Amino acid sequence: MARRKRTSVVLERAVRRAASINSIDPRLDLGNGLTLPAFSTLIETMRSKENAYNSALSTLDKLYREMLETEDELGDMTEHMLMAVGTRYGKSSVEYGMAGGVPKNQRRKGLRGEPPTSSDEQPSFVASVEGKNGKKTVATN
Repeated sequence: MARRKRTSVVLERAVRRAASINSIDPRLDLGNGLTLPAFSTLIETMRSKENAYNSALSTLDKLYREMLETEDELGDMTEHMLMAVGTRYGKSSVEYGMAGGVPKNQRRKGLRGEPPTSSDEQPSFVASVEGKNGKKTVATN
């Protein structure tokens, strides 16, 4: 999804105000640097910065899409590299394990419907703790 581009309400209001003031006098000078040409210059500066910001967002969106595509390619190549090692050396080989695969003879198949469990897991425990109100709470792992 593309990033949302920015539009400035302040800029739009300033453009309308400049058009209205221009109808009074195109060279209006209100003192203290408040002139229509200075106002118009600041409006154009803001407009160019807003355009630069929105262009940068578009460039960032493009880079992000390119990065995601490259990431997909990398994931595919990673899988293909492992499959090629398995094809060359066998899926039960030490080389296959060194490449990051789980050798076929070390895989553990679980029964259907049961999550695979490891024998390395710690046993569950039940602890009873008395709370502030005198009631017992149970904690399990």
